[in-house]
Amino acid sequence: MEPTPGLQITPGAAAELCRLSIRCGEPGLAHLNLVEGTCEDWALQIRAGTGAGVPLARADGITLHGQSQQAGLLRGMQLDYRGDLSGGGFMLRGGEDVRSCACGTAFSRLITE
Repeated sequence: MEPTPGLQITPGAAAELCRLSIRCGEPGLAHLNLVEGTCEDWALQIRAGTGAGVPLARADGITLHGQSQQAGLLRGMQLDYRGDLSGGGFMLRGGEDVRSCACGTAFSRLITE
């Protein structure tokens, strides 16, 4: 199955996902899951390696898998990674129909299909 169109992975996120996947012993594989959030409807969880689901996006040597029923929530979004001296983290960015929390890992869709 081909990745769902719409979820993009930035070069920075792809590099960090590749680094993590190599560390866990499963190069090129990562898994994204959306769980119920506290500050917004959905919160992002990412881990290196394989997980249940379908390919959601591919970029720069990494394939990101996730649950097929969550693919629509990720449509038009971008996965990014920001790191600094105090740490780093993955963030989801969306368009006008997405409200994001200041933490960057939680969001709500304002328009549902």
